[in-house]
Amino acid sequence: MVEMDLVSLGDDRWTLTVERNLGYPSEAVWRAITEPEGLSRWYPMAVERLDLRVGGEIAFRDEEGGETTAVVTEVEPLRVFGFREFDPETGEHQLRLTLEGDGRLVLAHTFTGREWAERTTVGWRTCLNELENSLR
Repeated sequence: MVEMDLVSLGDDRWTLTVERNLGYPSEAVWRAITEPEGLSRWYPMAVERLDLRVGGEIAFRDEEGGETTAVVTEVEPLRVFGFREFDPETGEHQLRLTLEGDGRLVLAHTFTGREWAERTTVGWRTCLNELENSLR
């Protein structure tokens, strides 16, 4: 089951929250969201490198070969992984992935521009489908 919620934070900032019941052990999901190989299987960009500590850098490579970097903002092993990235077209994005003990993953994505909400919602639905497939 997938639950989604879009909340305005004011000043055209929005948080999209997506909950997915994955039903897999936290250890397997943690590897899939924090290890470069695992994250590359389902995230919109491939992970070139990932320094898994607060302040660490994540380097992503898109399909055209362009690089985007992010900064790790939260790490609580087997529970929370958060990072902030910047896209020249869409601005700053804050992502927070939380693993619940019952096999649920809660993804919170904060971004600017209501016009991106529908596209973002569709994109995360696709990504989380890929995440679930990668865990099988």
